[in-house]
Amino acid sequence: MKSCLVVDDSKVIRMVARRILEGLSFEVDEAVDGKDALDHCLESMPDSVLLDWNMPIMSGIEFLRELRKTEGGDAPVVVFCTTENDMEHIREAMEAGANEYIMKPFDSDILEAKFTQVGLI
Repeated sequence: MKSCLVVDDSKVIRMVARRILEGLSFEVDEAVDGKDALDHCLESMPDSVLLDWNMPIMSGIEFLRELRKTEGGDAPVVVFCTTENDMEHIREAMEAGANEYIMKPFDSDILEAKFTQVGLI
């Protein structure tokens, strides 16, 4: 079973994402911010990360840059899931190592399509 770390400071978003991803046969863990996510990854690297941009303590983009520097940090597929939808944010995310980018709000069809597109399903 593939694993996904859902990183978002919103409990509701984490809950919705968990429900959808578990329905797609993912084992799901959650992190409340980038620091929490990085700690989790250093302990157990997931197959994928569903990542918010705007979070306290460590933002999604800061987390992604740190993740990609760590041993094995190039392996997880990272899908940004955020309200930041301008080309500058998208380009910055892709240059930092994101594999895909989706906008909030999302639904099961969008998540399934993106995770299929990157080869996780």
